[in-house]
Amino acid sequence: MKLAEKIRTKQISVGVVGLGYVGLPLAVEYANAGFRTIGIDLDSRKVNAINKGKNYIDDVDSGELRDAVKKGLLKAEQDYRSIRDLDVVFICVPTPFTDNKDPDISYIVSASEGIAAGLRKDHIIILKSTTFPNTTEGYVMPILAKSGLKVGKDYFLAFSPERIDPGNKMFTTKNTPVVVGGVTKACTELAALVNAQVIDMVVTVSNPKVAEMEKLLENIFRSVNIALVNELALLCDRMGGIDMWEVIDAAKTKPFGFMPFYPGPGIGGHCILIDPYYLSWLARKYDFQTNFIALAAETNENMPFYVKNMIYREFGMMPVSLKTAKILMLGVAFKRDVDDTRHSPALRVMELLVGDGIKSLSYNDPHVPSVEVNGLKLKSKKLTPELLQSVDCVVITTDHSAYDYDMIVRHSKHIIDTRNATKKVRGAKKHVAVLGNGK
Repeated sequence: MKLAEKIRTKQISVGVVGLGYVGLPLAVEYANAGFRTIGIDLDSRKVNAINKGKNYIDDVDSGELRDAVKKGLLKAEQDYRSIRDLDVVFICVPTPFTDNKDPDISYIVSASEGIAAGLRKDHIIILKSTTFPNTTEGYVMPILAKSGLKVGKDYFLAFSPERIDPGNKMFTTKNTPVVVGGVTKACTELAALVNAQVIDMVVTVSNPKVAEMEKLLENIFRSVNIALVNELALLCDRMGGIDMWEVIDAAKTKPFGFMPFYPGPGIGGHCILIDPYYLSWLARKYDFQTNFIALAAETNENMPFYVKNMIYREFGMMPVSLKTAKILMLGVAFKRDVDDTRHSPALRVMELLVGDGIKSLSYNDPHVPSVEVNGLKLKSKKLTPELLQSVDCVVITTDHSAYDYDMIVRHSKHIIDTRNATKKVRGAKKHVAVLGNGK
């Protein structure tokens, strides 16, 4: 039977390397579609949890995961022993950057080496980790080539970037279109066909480099536009009398040529913060400086410092010493209604405060039970009127929908709102300072 026919008739088995916020939803999606699926992760906690039918990712339906495990369609392993028995292998491993903000693709290299050891004829390998152009062909392909098999003839290699938006209930793995670019035409066609078994819309491009650059464009587009509104928000605060939030609300009434982005305490998560540096690193290899993109990233990374200064400015008008100040942070996840704290601007603000000697720092986050900041271990405190009344200043850094903002405003002495979360609260809010509202 031809490989394409095996895919269409669900006679293939699927492997997913990396069982994080990208890999686990993908693995559950294939298992629920009737494909025998094996997840591979070096973290024994994740492997044990999945094999017990326990979910640890908010965007995954716990019932679906449990059912898939019960039916024998999904299991997890801590090594690559099953690679030879799989037909398709997705690579969904992290791609962080180094302390010098250079790309770290060591996880991709390690996964590729694990796969290469069991690579066989008719294998389909699809890299999904966000990375710089030429990773698929320049790094993954040479590792797989050590097997002696020829790409496009013996095995098939493609890049299809992840498009997961943590916490998004409207667009999921299944109904979010994906882009696929293979090393050869056959690679593209087979990788697209594999994706089409569980994803509603698949868009093909001419090669992996296009797909890799496309993913960077998606995230850098957001980085640049967020930096634009952040810079304008700082200008509005400097000028006074102009509310940037009102400006955006007015601008978005235009039905064409404008897309709303909003200011905040900075950007977080895995992709938007990191991707500009991936592209800047690659550009330097070609004696090209991505000045515009680098400046946007710098603007966004400076926002936590601005929020820290907002806090200090508020205390400058209070009869409270900074050394004895009690500060409560609301929300430490990098965005609303998720438990992901990777590169969270809220944590960066907390790091700056602790670094300056602020000792009485606490937080609440309904999604994040504990955090560690500069070696200081903190647990989320129960949000009550008594807690709000006991602190000198409340800083809203993540605008979770579970928060009762009316209650927060009513019982707090001073509030710094970096997300305009208190916008709809009725009554006087003289004790609320909003980032970018020109006051």
